[in-house]
Amino acid sequence: MNDFFQSEVFGIFLTLGVYFLAQKLYKRFSYFFLNPILITIGTIILILISLDIDYAVYNKGGKLISLFLSPAVVALAIPLNRQFKLIRKNSKAILFSMFSGSLAGILSVMLIAYLLGGSELTIISLAPKSVTTPIAMSISEQTGGLPSLTAVFVMIAGILGSIAGLPFLRLIGIKKPESIGLAVGTASHGLGTASLAAEGEQYTAYSGLALSLCGIITAGLTPLVLEWIMKWLR
Repeated sequence: MNDFFQSEVFGIFLTLGVYFLAQKLYKRFSYFFLNPILITIGTIILILISLDIDYAVYNKGGKLISLFLSPAVVALAIPLNRQFKLIRKNSKAILFSMFSGSLAGILSVMLIAYLLGGSELTIISLAPKSVTTPIAMSISEQTGGLPSLTAVFVMIAGILGSIAGLPFLRLIGIKKPESIGLAVGTASHGLGTASLAAEGEQYTAYSGLALSLCGIITAGLTPLVLEWIMKWLR
């Protein structure tokens, strides 16, 4: 049995098994706080701690699952292509909203961190938290931040968006799939987009579009905003 816990099969079996059960639980009760991603993460952490299994051992199998991440992102092009005519028709509004959303994401988290007494390193590291992990970590490294800290807050933003994004937007009266998709993709990148997959193709298409555009825009904006803001803060 100990050999099984040390094998790649354990990481794969644990991840897929827990996620499958979490999905069943969510479909049964449909409470937003039973989000499958959140339940899966929490459950796996508890299991690893309880069995005293090192994360590196678990991640032998986890890395194999991660190989499917790139194909999954590329697959977002399918619903995006089906919505292409409508997207092109509203391209100016979409680009403006993506620019505004990216800028708001950078400035708001920097302001909150500053008001809460965060250090300069923390503020810099938090600035790119609303884009997907590889892009955010790269931005953080190039701007003098701490990539590992950035990755943590990227995950937090993604989890919060996947749990509360759709319920919150509907609560405040936003009903259109296009608007919801763009908002969730802008704020919560891949995890937020994944949470919308069950809602329909329009949601996924616009969220995937926001994920991609905001990654590009944030990569260009963050160094400029940081240079200006940090001069003022100093």
